[in-house]
Amino acid sequence: MTNEQILQYIDHTQLKAFTTWEDIQVLCEEAMEYHTASVCVPPSYIKRIHDTYGEKVNICTVVGFPLGYSVTQAKVAEVNQAIEDGASEIDMVVNIGDVKNGDFRKVENEIRTLKQACGSHILKVIVETCYLTEEEKIALCKAVTAAGADYIKTSTGFGTNGATLEDVKLFKENIGPNVKIKAAGGVKTKEDLEVFLGEGCSRIGTSSAVSILGGGKAEGY
Repeated sequence: MTNEQILQYIDHTQLKAFTTWEDIQVLCEEAMEYHTASVCVPPSYIKRIHDTYGEKVNICTVVGFPLGYSVTQAKVAEVNQAIEDGASEIDMVVNIGDVKNGDFRKVENEIRTLKQACGSHILKVIVETCYLTEEEKIALCKAVTAAGADYIKTSTGFGTNGATLEDVKLFKENIGPNVKIKAAGGVKTKEDLEVFLGEGCSRIGTSSAVSILGGGKAEGY
């Protein structure tokens, strides 16, 4: 794949706790120059990005991030505010405690509730695979599908591990036909990007794609 083709699948990401407006400006300028799928940014910057760049930048943000254990209504409030401020895509973290308790009906209901709040906007569901058994991953594939979410996403990038090809393959076998896959965390070389896309990912979340495809070094996420 050419660099230009790869970049169309990238959620160009900057989610560090100490992210400054200058960092965000660089991210957005790069996204516009290289035509990435979106910028994935902290919720507190959505409105300023939208006010500054308008429709030139597709804004993705995170909800319940990074630990997932916010109550559902707090996540709904985050979704509503993000959309009001100008976000087009929402990456939510599931309640991993509910997953570990085996309460997949509750997990599914939360995803469904957030998808209803998103409406026509894209909802990606972060399941944080590094904390899960294979059985839990399969159950989450079913929950994400049944709840009507648009994507299942491997990781926050802040857990103990990021995306693996094994998990992407497992997702492909167990999600419904209307659910896409986003890999995130640890995708740090051009070869990584090509392999994950070749395996069927429709998005990759990374802070490194623009840098590594331009001959630089990988960064954090």
